[in-house]
Amino acid sequence: MGNTTMNKTLITERFTKAAHTYGHEAEAQKRIAEHMAALLGSHLHNFWPNRIAEFGCGTGNYSRLLFKQYFPKEMLMNDICGEMRHCCKELLEKGAQFEVGDAEHFCFPKECDLITSCSTLQWFDNPSVFFGHCSQYLGQQGYLAFSTFGLDNMKEVRQIAGYGLPYRSLSELIEGLQPYYEIVHAEEQVLTYHFDHPMSVLRHLKQTGVTGITSQQWTRGRLNDFCDAYQLQFKSSKGVSLTYHPLYIIAKKKNHEE
Repeated sequence: MGNTTMNKTLITERFTKAAHTYGHEAEAQKRIAEHMAALLGSHLHNFWPNRIAEFGCGTGNYSRLLFKQYFPKEMLMNDICGEMRHCCKELLEKGAQFEVGDAEHFCFPKECDLITSCSTLQWFDNPSVFFGHCSQYLGQQGYLAFSTFGLDNMKEVRQIAGYGLPYRSLSELIEGLQPYYEIVHAEEQVLTYHFDHPMSVLRHLKQTGVTGITSQQWTRGRLNDFCDAYQLQFKSSKGVSLTYHPLYIIAKKKNHEE
């Protein structure tokens, strides 16, 4: 996986602005969180994670599912945006902890049973290094489980706008995990949503905070060109499409002493 450089300040700013619209608009992310939680229930079998750390918790969609599913004795919620603390207030009242920080360089609690996340890893500079970082904080039977997005994610916007996140393939992620983990489960999905107009797509992206890749401003002419091209290439009887390409991985820490 090649190195990238993310503008973490811009990412933080955009997600902070979207904190109060994300819950209403992020339908795809809700579905992904539900599927990730279901996969954990299917593949962790008799393993019960009592100490959970979630990175990139956002407004807490996935966090609430984890809490309901496992009732962990300890749960740390981390996000780069401090504003997200207010969106997760009821979980903090139940005993969860919240810490602000860039997860790529975050000190997780030692001996975690599960380090997990939904829809966050695509914002990282170097996932392979992060995988090794996480392995230091997992117990001997610990799991790293996450969803992120694959190469076809938001392909319509990237094709028209000419830029986007440097998404990784499932095989690239697995390759980065293998020095530290046994792969328990890996899968990918394609979710297609339809909107009435390209402007609705842009509004949707802004309200979910995922515009943190660039600070470039839209001129009226550029906006009109974008909408015209989008409708020409991606309009159908259902409206204009937007593709989400979620990837799901559950990996168990290798015991190198065996």
